[in-house]
Amino acid sequence: MKHIFKEGTDLNGTTLLLLHGTGGTERDLLPLADEIDPDANVLSVLGNISENGMARYFKRLAAGVFDEEDLKFRTKELNDFIDEAAGDYGFNRDKVVAVGYSNGANIAGSLLFHFNDALAGAILHHPMVPLRGLDLPDLTDIPVFIGAGTNDPICPSEESTELETLLSKAGADVMLHWENYGHQLSATEVQAASKWYTAQKNRLN
Repeated sequence: MKHIFKEGTDLNGTTLLLLHGTGGTERDLLPLADEIDPDANVLSVLGNISENGMARYFKRLAAGVFDEEDLKFRTKELNDFIDEAAGDYGFNRDKVVAVGYSNGANIAGSLLFHFNDALAGAILHHPMVPLRGLDLPDLTDIPVFIGAGTNDPICPSEESTELETLLSKAGADVMLHWENYGHQLSATEVQAASKWYTAQKNRLN
């Protein structure tokens, strides 16, 4: 998968896995990594599905309707890629924290839904419930930040609260943060995620 890797101050420390929104690039979320943890390693991955020229991480059948089989396949593909990248670059595979927005947050959520060891934590900006009817793995004590919009036209607030419930029932330690800027990723939401991450850093390292 096309990607950018930036080595931080400690390969054994946290690696931020950056996952952009629909139509984004592997450079979109680099400023977020600088704000969240400028010392971290960064693995920023470009989605390898093209929808009318827009990069995504998995196919969809319509707006808000995921191609579930492709989502499952692409989730495993991404997890395998992280494994390979850890071997290639030497970062600690057990300390990967996803930072995803919209479509990127959805596939990060899917990693949590499918694997108990894919992520040490996650910052999910405006995610939806990736799949329903799954028995989630044991996510005990995995910290998850969900940034949601009370008036998000793409990701209704009910999606955010349902995702919080599902992850919490699997044992994750979830913080749900609300904004009023629709589907936009606002500066105040990024700041809230950064503050949350700082508070979790001892657990993540």
